[in-house]
Amino acid sequence: MSTPTWLKPLAWAALIWNSLGVIAFVMQMMMTPELISKLPIDQQAAYSDIPLWSTIAFAIAVFGGLLGCIFLLKKKALAIPTFTVSLAAILLQQYYNFVVINSIDLLGASAVFMPILVIIIAIGLLYISIKGKQQSWLN
Repeated sequence: MSTPTWLKPLAWAALIWNSLGVIAFVMQMMMTPELISKLPIDQQAAYSDIPLWSTIAFAIAVFGGLLGCIFLLKKKALAIPTFTVSLAAILLQQYYNFVVINSIDLLGASAVFMPILVIIIAIGLLYISIKGKQQSWLN
């Protein structure tokens, strides 16, 4: 079966989306104690005490998503395991955000929208990759 015409534009949009995730990760890594001290007190603790496992999950999530998009653009089935690992890392990171630090209490209900969107997009990219392999769009 031939590759659908929408796959490449979707993969490019997803690449841009995941690039924004990489930028967010880099920005978090660049947070200095001075910048953290300018945040509200309750948010300062959340940024000061991020455990290494959550930071690693964040890195795997965003760089895995970016790499998965590159595989998708190159029509490689390696997108499937890459997006799978990225999604698992996203879920682990969100466990920290919602269970460990309870980001809803820190940031309000609006803190739920972006993580849910991230999860939905990650599931969608994994689904498209699996479907692509089944339909022989990916090899």
